[in-house]
Amino acid sequence: MSEKLCQSCGAPMENTEYGTEADGSKSVDYCKSCYDNGAFANSNCTLEEMVELVAAIMVKDFGFSPEDAKKQCSEGIPTLKRWKAA
Repeated sequence: MSEKLCQSCGAPMENTEYGTEADGSKSVDYCKSCYDNGAFANSNCTLEEMVELVAAIMVKDFGFSPEDAKKQCSEGIPTLKRWKAA
Protein backbone atom coordinates (compact mmCIF):
# COMPACT_ATOMS: atom_id res chain seq x y z
CA MET A 1 0.00 0.00 0.00
CA SER A 2 1.51 3.32 -1.01
CA GLU A 3 1.54 6.36 1.22
CA LYS A 4 -0.90 9.15 0.34
CA LEU A 5 1.01 12.37 -0.37
CA CYS A 6 -0.09 15.95 -0.91
CA GLN A 7 -0.09 16.33 -4.68
CA SER A 8 1.49 19.78 -4.43
CA CYS A 9 4.27 19.57 -1.81
CA GLY A 10 4.62 15.82 -1.21
CA ALA A 11 3.83 15.94 2.52
CA PRO A 12 2.51 12.65 3.94
CA MET A 13 -1.23 13.21 4.29
CA GLU A 14 -1.57 11.14 7.46
CA ASN A 15 0.61 13.73 9.22
CA THR A 16 -1.25 16.84 8.08
CA GLU A 17 -4.70 18.35 7.73
CA TYR A 18 -6.39 18.03 4.35
CA GLY A 19 -7.22 21.18 2.41
CA THR A 20 -10.77 22.04 1.41
CA GLU A 21 -12.64 22.53 -1.84
CA ALA A 22 -14.66 25.69 -2.56
CA ASP A 23 -17.81 23.96 -1.26
CA GLY A 24 -16.10 23.16 2.05
CA SER A 25 -15.59 19.46 1.35
CA LYS A 26 -12.23 17.85 2.07
CA SER A 27 -9.73 17.86 -0.78
CA VAL A 28 -8.63 14.36 -1.67
CA ASP A 29 -5.34 15.56 -3.17
CA TYR A 30 -3.92 18.50 -1.25
CA CYS A 31 -2.89 19.50 2.28
CA LYS A 32 -4.23 22.61 3.98
CA SER A 33 -0.87 24.36 3.72
CA CYS A 34 -1.01 24.14 -0.07
CA TYR A 35 -4.73 24.30 -0.83
CA ASP A 36 -7.77 25.76 0.93
CA ASN A 37 -11.24 26.90 -0.10
CA GLY A 38 -10.72 25.51 -3.60
CA ALA A 39 -7.51 27.40 -4.38
CA PHE A 40 -3.77 27.00 -3.98
CA ALA A 41 -2.35 29.05 -1.10
CA ASN A 42 0.36 30.40 -3.37
CA SER A 43 -1.03 30.11 -6.87
CA ASN A 44 2.03 31.85 -8.34
CA CYS A 45 4.48 29.34 -6.86
CA THR A 46 6.64 27.69 -9.52
CA LEU A 47 7.87 24.12 -9.46
CA GLU A 48 11.38 25.35 -8.73
CA GLU A 49 10.14 27.47 -5.82
CA MET A 50 8.23 24.50 -4.36
CA VAL A 51 11.34 22.32 -4.61
CA GLU A 52 13.38 24.95 -2.74
CA LEU A 53 10.68 25.49 -0.11
CA VAL A 54 10.16 21.82 0.66
CA ALA A 55 13.91 21.09 0.62
CA ALA A 56 14.46 23.86 3.19
CA ILE A 57 11.77 22.36 5.43
CA MET A 58 13.34 18.91 5.13
CA VAL A 59 16.72 20.32 6.20
CA LYS A 60 15.39 22.47 9.05
CA ASP A 61 12.70 20.21 10.50
CA PHE A 62 13.83 16.69 9.58
CA GLY A 63 17.64 16.84 9.55
CA PHE A 64 18.26 16.08 5.89
CA SER A 65 21.45 17.33 4.33
CA PRO A 66 20.82 20.15 1.82
CA GLU A 67 22.05 17.93 -1.01
CA ASP A 68 19.81 14.97 -0.11
CA ALA A 69 16.77 17.18 0.42
CA LYS A 70 17.23 18.95 -2.92
CA LYS A 71 17.79 15.64 -4.74
CA GLN A 72 14.68 14.02 -3.27
CA CYS A 73 12.52 17.08 -3.94
CA SER A 74 13.85 17.52 -7.48
CA GLU A 75 12.99 13.90 -8.25
CA GLY A 76 9.68 13.61 -6.41
CA ILE A 77 7.81 16.90 -6.61
CA PRO A 78 7.65 17.07 -10.45
CA THR A 79 5.77 13.74 -10.42
CA LEU A 80 2.91 15.14 -8.29
CA LYS A 81 -0.48 16.00 -9.81
CA ARG A 82 -0.14 19.79 -9.49
CA TRP A 83 3.17 19.86 -11.34
CA LYS A 84 2.50 17.22 -13.99
CA ALA A 85 -0.06 19.53 -15.59
CA ALA A 86 2.33 22.52 -15.49
